Amino acid sequence: MGFSKQIAQHIREVHFGGNWTDSCLKDQLKDLSWQEAKRQVGSFNSISTLVYHMNYYIVAVSKVLEGLPLEAKDRLSFEVPDINSREAWEQMLQRVWDDAEKFAALVEILPDKTLFDNMADEKYGSLYRNLQGIVEHFHYHLGQIVLIKKLVVDSQ
Repeated sequence: MGFSKQIAQHIREVHFGGNWTDSCLKDQLKDLSWQEAKRQVGSFNSISTLVYHMNYYIVAVSKVLEGLPLEAKDRLSFEVPDINSREAWEQMLQRVWDDAEKFAALVEILPDKTLFDNMADEKYGSLYRNLQGIVEHFHYHLGQIVLIKKLVVDSQ
């Protein structure tokens, strides 16, 4: 299996399961109500904010892989739309699952030889660095979500 296919596999696994940490975003969020997802514990971000933030970069880099310019702004990655119903939470999650699969499919078809080309601009480093960074970013925030979820659920 080539590097691009392996990275795509990691993207799918951190979202949908099968990674060696035995924890994925979909499993952690499947039984979480919209109220729990929005609840803020202390100075931590809410789970819904973290999910939005994580997906923000998936969408931004997907656009780059489709040939569009990189237009992401770090400050915008935390501007989660208001979630005020079960339907709004479910719609957000469906967007996340759809965006993840689209992103993985785009990564999967990359020729391995392009992975060490710059992504969008030299200052961002290689495409590989950014793709692997997204997987690492997901695992980092997934750990936060697990802990915040415990605090939210145990406080009820």
